[in-house]
Amino acid sequence: MAPLLEVQDLAKRFGGLVAVDALNLEVAAREVHAVIGPNGAGKSTLIGTLAGELAADQGRIVFDGRDVTRLAAPARAQRGLARSFQITSVFRDFTAEDNVALAVQAKAGHSFRLWRDARTDPALRTPARAALDAVGLGARADTVAANLSHGEQRALEIAMALATAPKLLLLDEPTAGMGPEESVAMIAILKRLRADHAVLLIEHDMDVVFAVADRITVLVYGRAIASGPPEAIRASVAVREAYLGDEAR
Repeated sequence: MAPLLEVQDLAKRFGGLVAVDALNLEVAAREVHAVIGPNGAGKSTLIGTLAGELAADQGRIVFDGRDVTRLAAPARAQRGLARSFQITSVFRDFTAEDNVALAVQAKAGHSFRLWRDARTDPALRTPARAALDAVGLGARADTVAANLSHGEQRALEIAMALATAPKLLLLDEPTAGMGPEESVAMIAILKRLRADHAVLLIEHDMDVVFAVADRITVLVYGRAIASGPPEAIRASVAVREAYLGDEAR
């Protein structure tokens, strides 16, 4: 079976800095593929390039059997690519359900000028509730986002991505800033997601990575130095020397 996402010889440069260097990477359907590496390895640049926010300087991005290398971010989103960010990006004055319903409305291409009437539209509210339930926030639907904990806001951002009916989720540091209990809750969410979605996960917390990843790619200076199942990455001398250190033991 062909991979859902295939990255071929991808490169992204900023002047003389090569942030992503001739990268080859695949994500299968219903796979959690984690990308790890030290600061400055090119992980967030990779996510931005895959999402269409940054233009590739070289290579191809094939998603769901189609070359999307030159497509803009909105067109990729319409084809089923959804992403989250390192910094939480929710509407803090809206309820959790309102935030997700806005994502549903954006996917459908409806005008936000009609948002007042849309607050009661079941075509928006029903999928919004379903997305909140999927990340464990169903009971917090009517809570203003500013009153959610940091971990709940991160889960809300994933619910907003889910509301766009994605085939692949691009998650950039979903546990950033979380304490141990919130990280455990996020692990549970990520494990549930793989039942229906593929996930490309950028993550610094190795406990999270080894708990949820089916496959791991290690980036150093924009180049993949290893890619394989978690046990192979944990056992790799090259990976341990380059990045994991004591965490691989």
